[in-house]
Amino acid sequence: MRVGVLTGGGDCPGLNAVIRAVVRKGIEVHDWEFVGFRNGWQGPLTGQSRPLGLSDVEDILTRGGTILRSSRTNPYNVDGGVEKIRRVLADQSVDALIAIGGEDTLGVAKRLTDDGIGVVGVPKTIDNDLGATDYTFGFDTAVSIATEAIDRLHTTAESHHRALVVEVMGRHAGWIALHSGLAGGASVILVPERHFSVDQVVSWVERRFEKEYAPIIVVAEGALPEGGEEKLLTGEKDAFGHVRLGGIGTWLADEIATRTGKESRAVVLGHVQRGGTPTAYDRVLATRFGLHAVDAVADGDFGTMVALRGTDIVRVKLSEATAELKTVPVERYEEAEVFFG
Repeated sequence: MRVGVLTGGGDCPGLNAVIRAVVRKGIEVHDWEFVGFRNGWQGPLTGQSRPLGLSDVEDILTRGGTILRSSRTNPYNVDGGVEKIRRVLADQSVDALIAIGGEDTLGVAKRLTDDGIGVVGVPKTIDNDLGATDYTFGFDTAVSIATEAIDRLHTTAESHHRALVVEVMGRHAGWIALHSGLAGGASVILVPERHFSVDQVVSWVERRFEKEYAPIIVVAEGALPEGGEEKLLTGEKDAFGHVRLGGIGTWLADEIATRTGKESRAVVLGHVQRGGTPTAYDRVLATRFGLHAVDAVADGDFGTMVALRGTDIVRVKLSEATAELKTVPVERYEEAEVFFG
């Protein structure tokens, strides 16, 4: 059998660990051949590929990013996209695909399966917002990076008697903000799932200053003030219809400074959260996902995604994996509020 592998969407710590596990088990257990398609779905659309052998994956376990590169290409936005993929797979004698990505990449995988192309999915997103799996690899690394940043910002904030607003990733789900904010001892955590009152935030900030501590406010990029609108970096949309968010941290820091008279600064972590070496947890989870994805291909169980349920790796339908986002429940956010201010 000849199997294609691709990574789509945003890069993520642990992608290379999946590729390594897939190739090693596929070759050593099943004697398969592997083709790595470059740049997400652009690879099978245009034929951009490279062979993947044992020597190609030997030393990639600890590397961030993806050796196959990535893109936000949507073949269903390309004229004749599905037929182009069919031709490329036939020309390169590829029997099945393993697609590693988030909701958009897996959404394409689901549609391709419906169109008769055999695909197995592996969930990837630092946002941890895929509903069919308890955790996605990359999330633990992103939270660890954000937490370390918050730890460092505490000391500079207190040295200068400033409020610091830390903007983290999270378009629709506030898991990174919630976990890093709790782990880093933030004074306020703001998530997309719950619109926030600027007056309430200011009250928490002032309470913190009254205790002679400098407040740290962690805000997800998609968080919204009551009656407000998303802050956009540009009005441009990607191939899946998403706009680039960003700027809520700076806006909120200015509001806090204006209303309290205290110096306030914003720190946007941005792509720092995506980069670098994956944590041990993410390496293990990514490796397990890769091993089980090979099993799904061997069983011909296409149209499925490997997922973590408790401590077990299971298979779920791609339709379930992409049906809805996993957002922060109200009760999880409310239990954190006891630490605010």
